[in-house]
Amino acid sequence: MKGVVLAGGKGSRLRPFTYSGAKQLVPIANTPVLHFPVRQLVDAGITEIALVVGDTENQIREAMGDGSAFGARFTYVRQESPLGIAHGALVCREFVGAESFVLYLGDNVLQGGIEAFVERFGAEAPLASVILREVTDPRAFGVAEMRGERLERVVEKPDTPPSNLAVIGVYAFSPAVFEVIARQTPSARGELEIADAINGLLALGTVTVTETDAFWIDTGKMEDILAANRVMLDALPMGCAPSAVLSHTAIRGAVEIGPGAVLEGCTVRGPVSIGAGALLTNSVIGPHVSIGPGCELRSVTIENSIVMERTVIERSPGIRHSMIGRYAFVSGAPNGARLTLGDHSRFEANS
Repeated sequence: MKGVVLAGGKGSRLRPFTYSGAKQLVPIANTPVLHFPVRQLVDAGITEIALVVGDTENQIREAMGDGSAFGARFTYVRQESPLGIAHGALVCREFVGAESFVLYLGDNVLQGGIEAFVERFGAEAPLASVILREVTDPRAFGVAEMRGERLERVVEKPDTPPSNLAVIGVYAFSPAVFEVIARQTPSARGELEIADAINGLLALGTVTVTETDAFWIDTGKMEDILAANRVMLDALPMGCAPSAVLSHTAIRGAVEIGPGAVLEGCTVRGPVSIGAGALLTNSVIGPHVSIGPGCELRSVTIENSIVMERTVIERSPGIRHSMIGRYAFVSGAPNGARLTLGDHSRFEANS
């Protein structure tokens, strides 16, 4: 099998972070979102992977490389316009060839991996297989209409959902899907819908389903990113790099500290991830905080937040529920501040 990861969306719901960066590279627990699907494909034995890219192609290429760092080989496939998930699959027809493939949305986080899903698909050889998960409000998703354990059809973003089972962003397809997609017409929103592709395959044969109760989230909004950050921090294997320096610092709970990081006079309340080369002084960090590589925090208290690389924060006694982009500067944020700052932003409170 081969893998296809869609990494070309514009990420309009994640602005301001996506004005200057690809949404798939926003970090969760100091790991770019795109790493999660790629690693899960490799763990499932799929190492030939196409990354479908768009306007942020250069950023994705620079961040991901040729795949060797992941034990994979990447092929970059250009999708000139974001014309839907099914269109993203279709542009990979030449890459996939006569093989089956797993299609994974590059801004999705699914905890626990996909090995069992891939093994079942290989053993049963249906035309397609999808992962379903119960959600509170299925109206925002493709929704499965079931008859017992059999999938009858998928309804895209229905006003009256036939179930609370959402089709999440991991699919397995036989090459038969390409002929189905090629016959599709765009939906009212101008896209080739993956729901239509699945329904077309259902008319030809079997599409199996796997239900999961594992944590899953489509990281389309800041709240989603912070929620995923909390869950992934809770699951991280924590440790302190030998080259990290801790002076007069108290650590409670699970903490990951990267190489060359220096903590002086700090209290760290895990789970927390601190990137390589970060410098933290007289600060209280956590719980559920990711501090990116090269950041500097001086006299800061922060919890449930993501601070991206090379950002400086000082004299801020109570930052909460915040996302702060790369190369930003924050000074004097008041107690209780909730900040949403893109890359290269500057926030300075009046003295």
